[in-house]
Amino acid sequence: MSKPTSLTASRALRSAFPRIVTRKAASASPCRALTSVSSTRSSGRPALHPRTCSSLTPGFTPFLSPRSCKVTRSYKTLAEAKSLQRRGPFSFLAGVLFLSAGAGLIIYFRYEKERMERKRVAEAAKGVGKPKVGGEFVLLDQRGEEWGSEKMKGRYSLVYFGFSHCPDICPEELDKMAQMIDLVNASPLLSPPSSSLPPLLPLFITCDPARDTPAVLATYLAEFHPGIVGLTGTWEQIKDVCKKYRVYFSTPPGVTKGQDYLVDHSIYFYLMDPEGDFVEAIGRQHSPKEAADIILAHVGDWGRR
Repeated sequence: MSKPTSLTASRALRSAFPRIVTRKAASASPCRALTSVSSTRSSGRPALHPRTCSSLTPGFTPFLSPRSCKVTRSYKTLAEAKSLQRRGPFSFLAGVLFLSAGAGLIIYFRYEKERMERKRVAEAAKGVGKPKVGGEFVLLDQRGEEWGSEKMKGRYSLVYFGFSHCPDICPEELDKMAQMIDLVNASPLLSPPSSSLPPLLPLFITCDPARDTPAVLATYLAEFHPGIVGLTGTWEQIKDVCKKYRVYFSTPPGVTKGQDYLVDHSIYFYLMDPEGDFVEAIGRQHSPKEAADIILAHVGDWGRR
């Protein structure tokens, strides 16, 4: 007679229960082993690798689930672990690179802003409805030869109006002009010239043609800079050039030949671009270095066109 099915299942369950208990105890042993490993590492004693936990239970490879125990990253020393924890997600090098990139962007945008402002000023000087500064003329240079405004084309020109008998202002401004010429021509910011001509053409146009003959201008300008071109002409020619450049000048009425007198005139350097158009007026408030920087900025903008 066969035994009931329910009785057979009950006996099988009772016989399997000790094995289940044994397996649960064995599965808990790896966690205890890992706990002992962690404690020995924190105390500075040699630590067991988690893989050695299988040797604690011969013939059994433990299955470590995330719920049963947590395996953490191993460090050689406790000081290394604390150091890495204090470091955080950002390092010193990352901070330096971040600040450098930010500073570079600020400098770039500031430069672009200044360049656009110079461009706006130059375009405004050529604007429709505004009085034109500059124009064509033919005068005599300090060698007594004809010198026309077409020679200003192809490079930047710096034009100053004065007279050789000026006691103080003109000598000061010509000294400044000489420094500006040297600073611009020697600047490493300029690309190698395509010709033997200097990048800047300095002009001195007299407001006193009655006394400033070519020979007088040659002697006078040689005291300041050999590159300055002196220009003179008749009174009508000088008056026409001053009108085109919007330069004010005036001589005392009733002056006789040989009489000493002063000439009132505007005190500006007129910067003209390679096409002969007015770019900017440089006044007495600018130092030679500041004036040279203004000129170099415009020359650089022209070269990037």
